[in-house]
Amino acid sequence: MSETNVTMGTIGSLRVPAPGSKYGREIKRPKRGINLEKWGWIYMRASGVLLAVLIFGHLFVNLVAGDGVKAIDFAFVAGKWADPFWIVWDLLLLWLALIHGANGMRTVVNDYATRKGLRVVLLGLIGLATVVLLVLGTLVLTTFDPCLGATPETVAAIPQCTL
Repeated sequence: MSETNVTMGTIGSLRVPAPGSKYGREIKRPKRGINLEKWGWIYMRASGVLLAVLIFGHLFVNLVAGDGVKAIDFAFVAGKWADPFWIVWDLLLLWLALIHGANGMRTVVNDYATRKGLRVVLLGLIGLATVVLLVLGTLVLTTFDPCLGATPETVAAIPQCTL
């Protein structure tokens, strides 16, 4: 069974569907099973809190605790990523932010793309872009070699490197 759920609002004397009302579409409500919308909603709140901590920590370490923006160069990043703590920190930041953003875009597409074919294409593109960026970002963070192409300047800044 399905029911149509259309929420209407008014602008002057004109009645218009509210954003996200799925105007002209039927909403099938599952009787049981996993409620993915609920878990997506919970993920957005939990990841938002974690992202706030991760982002402010990232900004503090990169901009406030050191010499500011002028100190951020290859040696700074290489030295930071020589410590597994910062690799895990940046991986969490990458994964949480990308999935959080993709889930937000999915919500926008579901609310405003009224044609099913367009919605499927847009959701597929969002999913593809998310997977590609997660794979590439994870590869960079986990396979980064700070000593590749080391010069005397980088060796001085990165104790793990030798010429």
